[in-house]
Amino acid sequence: MAEMNVLEAVHAALDEEMAADDRVFIIGEDVEAGGVFRVTDGLAKKYPGRLIDSPLAESSIIGIAIGAAHYGMRPVAEIQFADFIHAGFDELYSEASRWCYRTRGDSSLPMVVRTPWGGGVHGGQHHSQSIEAYYAHMPGLKVVAPSFPADYYSLLKASIADPNPVLFLEHKRTYRLIKQEMDGAPAETRIGKARVTRTGDDLTIFAYGLMLHETLAAAETLAGEGVQCTVVDLLTLNPLDVETILEAAKSTGKVLIVHEDTLTGGLGGEISALIAEHAFEYLDAPIRRVAAPDIPSMPFHEAMEQFFMPDEHKIAAAARELAAY
Repeated sequence: MAEMNVLEAVHAALDEEMAADDRVFIIGEDVEAGGVFRVTDGLAKKYPGRLIDSPLAESSIIGIAIGAAHYGMRPVAEIQFADFIHAGFDELYSEASRWCYRTRGDSSLPMVVRTPWGGGVHGGQHHSQSIEAYYAHMPGLKVVAPSFPADYYSLLKASIADPNPVLFLEHKRTYRLIKQEMDGAPAETRIGKARVTRTGDDLTIFAYGLMLHETLAAAETLAGEGVQCTVVDLLTLNPLDVETILEAAKSTGKVLIVHEDTLTGGLGGEISALIAEHAFEYLDAPIRRVAAPDIPSMPFHEAMEQFFMPDEHKIAAAARELAAY
């Protein structure tokens, strides 16, 4: 394995898991032909009968995956865009997330729902949503949102191996944008573990997905100004890595949380509450958040999309204010 982008890392993980276990199959819209982003390109020919093109019916895609997982298969359901997943909300919330609990642990449900999420690609209101907060609210459903190709690769393999349902979020802007050298097999990344990707003494910034890369760019700019940031890649949004979050918050006493989702009800509120409840005495300033504004959807127009999206400049500006507090 040499340099890979995110798309290639996801493809490689799917390919290897299908080769290793004939119970693994993929179901979704246009997956036989490779899908909208070509993630599954070539897999139908390599694994005949194990890529199933579905109707435009997200509730049936997820429902079929639930049934197949119950009978011992390991389905990977693809939702073409995260914006469309809400049609299958009840299947995930009322059925998949509660399966293990309702059977008192007697039955597992090994299934993955993959979907591209997020903005920055001029997709407008129906192809740009950040959906993570809705689904991270479901106990029993793990929610994974990697940032680097090696983590996409490792965490997708871990998600397919997991005995219970996982929502695997793939930020569409990172597919071809983010590349990484992957010599040999990447180190294992565990579901439920965050990673400190940069250390500094002045403040701590939490991010995930595309925003992790915007945050690292902001941290590099701030370092040139004498402001040193600790940056934490959350990687898994449910369950959160509470231990790493609290340790990182305590290490600097100043916390900034960045996410692409709208501010109100976003994951930043949950992280803020955790830190306020368990590390309040370590804080030297109020917890700050950088997020999208509370408007109904991402605009299509490029200038308005830039206004909506958090970026390295907005993150750096908030971090400067926090560092000076």
